[in-house]
Amino acid sequence: MITRDRTIIDGYARWKLAQQQGREALPCIEYDLTEAEALRWLIQSHRPSRGLNPFSRVLLALDLEPSLREKARSNQQAGGHNKGSSSLTEAERVDVRSEIAAIAGISVGNVSKVKQLVRTAHPDVSQALRNGGISIHRAWLWSKESPEKQREALWLYQGERGVKKAIRNLVHGHQPKSQPVVLDLDNLFDHLSRLESNKVHRVRVAVIDAPGDTVFLTDELFQNLGAQGEPSHT
Repeated sequence: MITRDRTIIDGYARWKLAQQQGREALPCIEYDLTEAEALRWLIQSHRPSRGLNPFSRVLLALDLEPSLREKARSNQQAGGHNKGSSSLTEAERVDVRSEIAAIAGISVGNVSKVKQLVRTAHPDVSQALRNGGISIHRAWLWSKESPEKQREALWLYQGERGVKKAIRNLVHGHQPKSQPVVLDLDNLFDHLSRLESNKVHRVRVAVIDAPGDTVFLTDELFQNLGAQGEPSHT
């Protein structure tokens, strides 16, 4: 589905596949839509099952805010209230947010949260939101903190999720296909003590809610240790 100016509304993946296959043409259904109408259709046709997460949908929908505000002002003036005024009443501002929320398929509250996150979220948090790695509400709670504390909260959250996922993969089934790498603790300490100073400062320690006496390493840290000579396995 495309617009008259050949903007793809739906079917982008099929278009890319056709390119890879060397196809010269694809059958299309053409719609006579304005840019704003095309954007609205694009957002609504790419709800969660189609790949756009809530944060990304709101960002797109916010591009429609100027035209929605202009529409609200036109309605205001047509009604004879505040004729000639360029400002909107609080009720009209709420109506604009409600329409943006309806287009994006989320709550009005989340629209306000996204607008705040655009201004205050740390770049790493914004990227995690775009990737669907964290929820709008969680990021909004973090946004009340300093940028450094936001990044720290993100690191702890992602680290805990990663460890829990690794644990689930290891215990999945009665006979897992692969066993975890087990290092000798004395050998591990020896390699950690010989890390370059710039790498030592990047190593962080987090406490997780997991059973047993176990130390988990990230792949990146394990590779850094291996660069000094592979840590011995037991």
